[in-house]
Amino acid sequence: MSRRRGLQVVRGGRSQPPDPPRAVFRKRRRPPRPRRILEAMLLMAAGVGLLVLLLQLPELIDLDSLLLISTAIGHLIGGLSQLLMGVLQLLAVLVLVALALSALLLLVAGLVRLVRALLVAEPPKPSKGNLRR
Repeated sequence: MSRRRGLQVVRGGRSQPPDPPRAVFRKRRRPPRPRRILEAMLLMAAGVGLLVLLLQLPELIDLDSLLLISTAIGHLIGGLSQLLMGVLQLLAVLVLVALALSALLLLVAGLVRLVRALLVAEPPKPSKGNLRR
């Protein structure tokens, strides 16, 4: 399977036959009906087997399923509340850092303006004689 790029040379007034469609776009052949039925039956058997196993699990292992579920939900809620508290504490730290940086920036800006006001000489005022009426 070759791809032709660019211009094609026409010989004898006939063009070359186009390439056959690529195999990627061909429709797939459906599996035979007995195979589809067998796959469906195997999937259903696996589902029923898992349900039977889950129903027999409390007898095989001595555990109280409701206690297990409530404990898991309690741990989940506790973990989510701890996550939320951690995020809030992190945001509080970021706000404090932003306030500290803005305070330092304000101090530096005020100091720069004070130094400029004290050190820079004022421009000379025009004398009264130079004023025109």
